[in-house]
Amino acid sequence: MRPLLYTSNHRHSLLFSLFSLTYLCLQPPPSISTSTTTTQQLINFKTSIPNPSLLQNWLPIHSPCSFTGISCTHDHVTSIDLTSIPLSTNFTLISTYILTLPHLLHLSLKSTNLSGQLFDFPLSSSLRLLDLSDNNFSSNLPSFSQCSSLQHLDISLNNFSGDLSVALSSCNNLIHLNVSGNSFSGKVPALPAADLEFLYLAGNDFRGEFPAMLAESCPNLVELDLSSNKLTGLLRIETLAGMRKLKKLALSFNEFSGPLPESLSELTSLESLHLSSNNFSGPIPRGFCSNNSKTSLRELYLQSNNLSGSIPTTLTNCSELVALDLSVNYLNGMIPSSLGSLSKLRSLILWMNNLHGGIPQELMHMKSLEKLILDFNQLSGDIPYGLSNCTKLNWLSLSNNRLEGEIPAWIGRLSSLAILKLSYNNFSGRIPPELGDCRSLIWLDMNTNLLSGPIPLELFKQSGKIAVNFMSGKKTLAYVRNDGSKEFHGAGSLLEFEGIRMEQLNSRISNWKFNRVYSGKSLSFDHNGSMIFLDVSHNVLSGSIPKEVGSMYYLFILNLGHNNISGEIPQEVGRLRNLGILDLSNNRLEGQIPPTLTNLSFLTEIDLSNNYLSGLVPGSGQIGTLPASGFLNNSGLCGVPLPPCGEDSGNSSSANVHHRKFRVNLAGNVAVGLLSSLFCVVGLVIIAIEARKRRKKREASLDTYVDSRPHSGTANVGWKLTSTREALSINLETFEKSLQKLTFADLVEATNGFHSDCIVGSGGFGVVYKALLKDGSVVAIKKLMHVSGQGDREFTAEMETIGKIKHRNLVPLLGYCKVGEERLLVYEYMKYGSLDVLHNQKKAGIKLNWAARKKIAIGAATGLAFLHHSCNPPIIHRDMKSSNVLLDENLEARVADFGMARRMNAMDTHLSVSTLAGTPGYVPPEYYQSFHCTTKGDVYSYGVVLLELLTGKRATDSTDFGDDNLVGWIKLQAKLKKSDVFDPELRKEYPSPEVELVQYLNVAFACLDYPPLRRPTMIQVLAMFNEIQARSALESQSTIASENGGFGAVELVEMSMKETP
Repeated sequence: MRPLLYTSNHRHSLLFSLFSLTYLCLQPPPSISTSTTTTQQLINFKTSIPNPSLLQNWLPIHSPCSFTGISCTHDHVTSIDLTSIPLSTNFTLISTYILTLPHLLHLSLKSTNLSGQLFDFPLSSSLRLLDLSDNNFSSNLPSFSQCSSLQHLDISLNNFSGDLSVALSSCNNLIHLNVSGNSFSGKVPALPAADLEFLYLAGNDFRGEFPAMLAESCPNLVELDLSSNKLTGLLRIETLAGMRKLKKLALSFNEFSGPLPESLSELTSLESLHLSSNNFSGPIPRGFCSNNSKTSLRELYLQSNNLSGSIPTTLTNCSELVALDLSVNYLNGMIPSSLGSLSKLRSLILWMNNLHGGIPQELMHMKSLEKLILDFNQLSGDIPYGLSNCTKLNWLSLSNNRLEGEIPAWIGRLSSLAILKLSYNNFSGRIPPELGDCRSLIWLDMNTNLLSGPIPLELFKQSGKIAVNFMSGKKTLAYVRNDGSKEFHGAGSLLEFEGIRMEQLNSRISNWKFNRVYSGKSLSFDHNGSMIFLDVSHNVLSGSIPKEVGSMYYLFILNLGHNNISGEIPQEVGRLRNLGILDLSNNRLEGQIPPTLTNLSFLTEIDLSNNYLSGLVPGSGQIGTLPASGFLNNSGLCGVPLPPCGEDSGNSSSANVHHRKFRVNLAGNVAVGLLSSLFCVVGLVIIAIEARKRRKKREASLDTYVDSRPHSGTANVGWKLTSTREALSINLETFEKSLQKLTFADLVEATNGFHSDCIVGSGGFGVVYKALLKDGSVVAIKKLMHVSGQGDREFTAEMETIGKIKHRNLVPLLGYCKVGEERLLVYEYMKYGSLDVLHNQKKAGIKLNWAARKKIAIGAATGLAFLHHSCNPPIIHRDMKSSNVLLDENLEARVADFGMARRMNAMDTHLSVSTLAGTPGYVPPEYYQSFHCTTKGDVYSYGVVLLELLTGKRATDSTDFGDDNLVGWIKLQAKLKKSDVFDPELRKEYPSPEVELVQYLNVAFACLDYPPLRRPTMIQVLAMFNEIQARSALESQSTIASENGGFGAVELVEMSMKETP
């Protein structure tokens, strides 16, 4: 056999082949390698956040394509969307794990509670969309050096600042840029992205004139939003002419002035123009929608300016118009009848102008019309029959005009009508019973007319028929409440408030004396609802109050005052469990006040004065806490808050007895003296025996406790128990081991039967008692006011949640107790009460120096920050004020009543003054434009508390501020000399920290900024305090001096957000 011969080349080839085969066998497939690397990066991301369980299915054994929030294309991770997952971490700790994924196209970390600073971090070269909006970033925006592929960038609702043109100089392919709600300032920057189509710069601090170069640098813009800045000057058409593709231009809430450009019609693609709340003056240009060019204009918002002249008839050329708002201007003349040709118009809003003449019959052609709002003009005539063709009308508002005639019955055919306002006119005749056919009617205001006859029973038959969430939308509503003005009638007025600047409206309605405004975006119900507002006061109505009114469960305001209504108040009124305001004054009502009115747990105002009522004023429930002014001039009424019943006869009897005693002879006096001595001896024996019995049977006496005694110094406390013996044996549900055996009987004993002497405070949620327990410990017990509609399950679930919230700067809930319809909460007792002691330090026996006030400011901020950023979902306090900041024995600030706040995700948009009002002086201005409370609203209220600490003044004080409040006063004073606003005690005793005082004042101003997007978060407030402390040369020690001496120094303030166990 012939041997094989191997040459050197053959051997080399064989070795190379074997080596290559071995190498290839050892390598995993490319897709597996990529997946492993990506998975590891994502797992590292998960382990870097404080709560990895939020990403529960992010496990190494699974494919990343199955992870929550992950989308893949061809086995590559191309999209990560973790919107609204509370990651609650510093962005720098996680950025490298996700920004460098090689195939990532979309990354959304919107509303994930991220904080920290952005640095010049590398981006994946494939990244096209980056959304970091609605977080807590606070820094200069860094340069995005590798962003050539980025097309969509959203960093809105943060606190970024810096130079946009520098930061985005490399992002030349951007199509969508949103930096709204940050702290960018200066002139509007030049942007390098020629392809930019959507540019949102609203809610910053940009100043100067409209940027002339914007049309050159961004010629392809489709939407431009520069609203809520501080732009000034004229609006010149040449600066806009180059934007031929522009469809939406929003410049509202700036300071533009001068006339509107005549040639706005050159922007032929424009569909939406928002110019509200500026200082534009002169006439409305007749060039809008000229006949020579095709127009696309659908929305024209010019409200809240200084426009004058008549409404141009050329607006009828805007055939595509859907919304036209010219309200709160100085327009005059008549409403053009030619507007009726705008057949697509859904919203015609012209309120608060100087328009006169009649309402055009031609409006009947607007068959799509949903809102017709013409209040506060000088319109005359009757309501034209033609409006009956507008069957989609949702809001018909004609109040404060000179209209007359009868209210037409055909209004009852408007099945979608929700709001009907006809007040302050000269309407006569009867209230049409057909209004009861308006199944959606929730707001009926016909006060101050000449209406006569009875209140029709049919008016109440729509109760329970209104659909859930039947009326909602983006428009802002405002309820301007009448606070007792004698010049103006009615409970208040509902206004369409979209795009209205509050201070401009104030200048127009200052003579109203309407000083409370509540606003929001929608009116809706959790269940099928009923009317919520009924005001027919100041007419000449007669007859009795229909008992059917009791079916209107959601009714919040009922005003029938100043009529000729007679008869008794029906018992059924007590079924209006949501009623907050009841006015039946100045009628001919008689009989007793129904005891069922004690069921009205939300009642905040009642006026039954000037009637013929008699009997005892009910002393329990909310009605027992209301002032005497609501019951005056009813000759037969008596009892708290009026004089006691039978007081006159009692005085007469006393006088007769005195006269008889004066005629008693000497012998009789001696006999009486002997008998008195005998009775005294016997009485002492009986008292001794009874005292012994009481000591032996103390527990038994509790078993028969019923709180029916009059309490000195306060109105009787009404209790709704089950059987007394059963109630006293009920145990508390507690969150502290030391309180586990407490019963309701223990609380009764600890408060001496809930005696008024034990009351240490009261507020919107109930009365607070100091309780000394058997073991010597002291707690605070809050007896909640009766809340209808909340079942045991809801109450228990809420209390169990609140009881788990623990933090050193929150007042902890120690336990709770349900006794019949009563709800008792047990809190830790705070030795120094509330921060109200700041305004009465001498009486409280303490003195708060600057170091102490700093400690309180930081402690309150820390507690509020914990509620906003460490609770899931976040908790909005809604009523942050100095009396809700309590002080313990170490002068540590504790935020109270947070448990009474509504959870952030609880969508209760029911129009309710009691839940919207907050406390005057602390309510942020944006609540004038939104029903929804926000964390930024809490930040504003905290800023007011901080001002109180700095100035020593109350949030509202007519002596210091007149009709203004602390915020308005201090802004005015600070313009003159900042040092003059500080508490003289601080400047007198501690002159050296004045620089630090100014720094704290600047923090307060930041909290009070407007719009709310510019305010810091509470985490950022703490960071500001940290920075001030780091720079300060003063030691952060707090002392408290009492009348008998003083406390030692309190430990240095800590900035931690740790939850206490």
